[in-house]
Amino acid sequence: MKFIITGGCGYIGTNITKHLLEKGHRVTIIDNLWFGNKLKKNKNLKIIKEDIRNFDKLNIKNTYAIIHLANIANDPTVELNPTLSWEVNVLASKLIVDHAIKNKVKKIIFFSSGSVYGVKKEHKVTEDLKLNPISVYNKTKMIAERVFLSYKNNIDIKCLRPATVCGLSERLRLDVTVNKLTFDAFYKRKIFVDGGRQVRPNVNLKDIKRVVDHFLFSKKKFNNDIYNMGFENYSILKIAKKIQSKTGAKLIINKSIDIRSYRQDSSRLIKTGFKPLFTVDNAIDELIEYFKKNKKSKFGTQNFNLKKMKELDVK
Repeated sequence: MKFIITGGCGYIGTNITKHLLEKGHRVTIIDNLWFGNKLKKNKNLKIIKEDIRNFDKLNIKNTYAIIHLANIANDPTVELNPTLSWEVNVLASKLIVDHAIKNKVKKIIFFSSGSVYGVKKEHKVTEDLKLNPISVYNKTKMIAERVFLSYKNNIDIKCLRPATVCGLSERLRLDVTVNKLTFDAFYKRKIFVDGGRQVRPNVNLKDIKRVVDHFLFSKKKFNNDIYNMGFENYSILKIAKKIQSKTGAKLIINKSIDIRSYRQDSSRLIKTGFKPLFTVDNAIDELIEYFKKNKKSKFGTQNFNLKKMKELDVK
């Protein structure tokens, strides 16, 4: 089968691409390569350096499914250029789905965000709750969902709302909670936590590619279009203590005025037959082993979205 992955050279995309290639599929990546490319050459891999705002000009014939990951990610990065973020995160969504339908693509898997819920009092944050996005980034994801789902009668669309992602990727991000704290613990021998009581939902990167498999290849009929994808709701302090126990780093807790907590309940996904296999602990262990083999100098601005975007000064 042939797949298109937008943002396929990114943190999540790199892992999904490698996974599909290992299964013998053909993959075409659409990526502006702002963060480079860590994927090795493969006869079944084609990488097109292109802005997704030009997606409608691309030849996508004979594509089975599009996995749409490309976006301006996280709150601080979006705030650098909100206009660009609306164009990339929302307007490009319509180009993608229109072009997909025109070229008879069977499926689209859109990566939204668990942050679209905003702050909820409920401990079980399910897909049925009202969305209350509190940042520009959250709002772009919510509107993009609406764009895609307005076409659900014309094409099979699944919107996934991933929690905070953790784990190892060749294009490693070090600005997400578990990865950042593990990096600091290993190289700085200190773990800095602001507050710590704030809860964050988490999903291991290895389970993400399994969820994608679930929706691409399962013969089951899915009754819903939107699925949460977060399996462990932990306080930041609990995550920090897990890392401390594995590294012996010093834990430093500072006061914080930001006490917001986010949670996810992924019962809907689990009821479809999906079973998560990988945990935050697995991610921490994997990262520590990787850091043991690499000097700190290996990592640079390409591992931090905000720093790299400031460096690029993209318009």
